[in-house]
Amino acid sequence: MFRNTVRQFIQAELVPCQSRWREQHRPDVDAFTKAGALSLLLPDISEEYEGGGGTFAHEAVVLEELARAGVQFGASVQSIVAHYVVTYGTEQQKRRWLPPMARGELIGAIAMTEPSAGSDLQGIRTSAWREGDDYIINGSKTFITNALLAGLVCLAVKTDTKATGPKGISLICVETKDLAGYRVGKPLEKIGRNGHDTCEVFFDNVRVPASNFLGATEGKGVFQMMNILVYERLSVAVAAIAAAEQAVTITTQYVKDRTVAGQSLMDYQNTRTVLAKCKTEAQVGRVFLDSCIERFINNQLDPVTAAMAKYWSTERECRIIDDCVQLHGGYGYMSEYLIARMWVDSRVERIYAGTNEIMLELIASSL
Repeated sequence: MFRNTVRQFIQAELVPCQSRWREQHRPDVDAFTKAGALSLLLPDISEEYEGGGGTFAHEAVVLEELARAGVQFGASVQSIVAHYVVTYGTEQQKRRWLPPMARGELIGAIAMTEPSAGSDLQGIRTSAWREGDDYIINGSKTFITNALLAGLVCLAVKTDTKATGPKGISLICVETKDLAGYRVGKPLEKIGRNGHDTCEVFFDNVRVPASNFLGATEGKGVFQMMNILVYERLSVAVAAIAAAEQAVTITTQYVKDRTVAGQSLMDYQNTRTVLAKCKTEAQVGRVFLDSCIERFINNQLDPVTAAMAKYWSTERECRIIDDCVQLHGGYGYMSEYLIARMWVDSRVERIYAGTNEIMLELIASSL
């Protein structure tokens, strides 16, 4: 029932907007409030905070349906920010931020990446120093999804600039409305996912209440991020497998309808062989993914397995979609076709939430 609700909402409210969103490089702000009205934004957050009251399985349904429809919408970022608040926020912070996030009235963004610090979180330079009841923030972040619309930014900062390694990094939630010294750059020109607003953000002596600090003590930011990155990487894996499955589905239908030299493209052995391999890899990914979801719901998914899920699923996603583009021939290179948009949109999944090279390093560290 929940999947039907999500699918109907996406088809009615989001799919018709995709072309315009890609042109304007951002979704419409009312898309968030519409999704919030149906409890689609924070489906796995407690009803006490106006969330959907479900589990990660409900979040997975939303991610899957967005991926299958080829819709670019910042719902996953909204959930990730909410989980930082749920896990590390005070009761006052939870009641202040989670209900409006669930309703779509407050949009969240995560600001970790910097020009010189991507997957290497220890290289963060944006600083925050305590002055009375405030923190003073200086620095910049890049590749920030939801930046144009965000009213709440979960920000990674150096609270101890002398500390080395992971020490000295903390998390602060920044409420951006009418905030002096805070600035968002123009949407960055990407090769895909242009329905998302991805921007740079700048902090010039930005003053934030110390009560917005996330966590009990300073210097725990990297450990907090590594914990929630399990959730984020599993979310990426969900979308990747759903996209791979959809690519196989739409390509199977295309090759059945397409004729070459008087016979269906599906009648050629090469076509059947390619699709058989794609179908098998997508199915193997689905079984592993469902196991990871089950383990996560039971609080048993460890960071290494989450890294495996993110690495394996996104590698297979890109390969499967690329094979499916090839089977579409010239039409697979036309942006009006969903398979072409899936092709450019999928490439970044091997990069964000930690590059796949970093995933392999994390996996190797467990050997």
